[in-house]
Amino acid sequence: MTRKLKRTATIATAVSTITLLFGANGSSAFAQDNDAPIAQAAVQVEEPTPSEVIAPVTVVSGEVVQEIPADYEEEQPEIADASSLGELVSQQPHLTELSREMQCLAGAIYFESRGEPLAGQLAVGRVIVGRSKSGRFPNSYCGVVYQRSQFSFVRGGRMPSIRYGSNAWKKAVAVAQIAHEGSWKSEVDGALFFHARYVNPRWRLTRMAQVGNHVFYR
Repeated sequence: MTRKLKRTATIATAVSTITLLFGANGSSAFAQDNDAPIAQAAVQVEEPTPSEVIAPVTVVSGEVVQEIPADYEEEQPEIADASSLGELVSQQPHLTELSREMQCLAGAIYFESRGEPLAGQLAVGRVIVGRSKSGRFPNSYCGVVYQRSQFSFVRGGRMPSIRYGSNAWKKAVAVAQIAHEGSWKSEVDGALFFHARYVNPRWRLTRMAQVGNHVFYR
């Protein structure tokens, strides 16, 4: 055999050896780095068990609604442990400073119902709280109270002066805290409207009850 044929045979043998060493799986790594050294030993790759296989992620277009468990119960406000509304009022902390929102709520209770029984004052407060959460009125106590043409005591966008040292104001503040926290159930919870019992506006609304000097509707 000539020297040229011997050289060709040697090259063919080398190519066959490389192909056997790398096979199809090694070709990509080899193509990425032609200068990489030839591996000395084959690495055995274990197939993942079914528990190790990650399921494909499914992308859903549109809104996804999660079903509510059958035993789900909506969280309710904690009802205070008091034998009467009067007792609960006396248990309220005496606040010397109020946020603007609580000032508006207490002010509305003070001007609308300070001469009424506590149940009547609480009913007025709960209407303001209910309006702020209804989506039909402003979403704050001050927004509800100062909404145009809603409360007669508001004149020129302002409340009259308040006797802050009076028992009536302290009581209104306590009732406002209870109305805000929902810690005592009012018989007109859910009402969004009321009027004085001595007027008859002929509203096409569902009448709930008369509490104190006001008639309440939803």
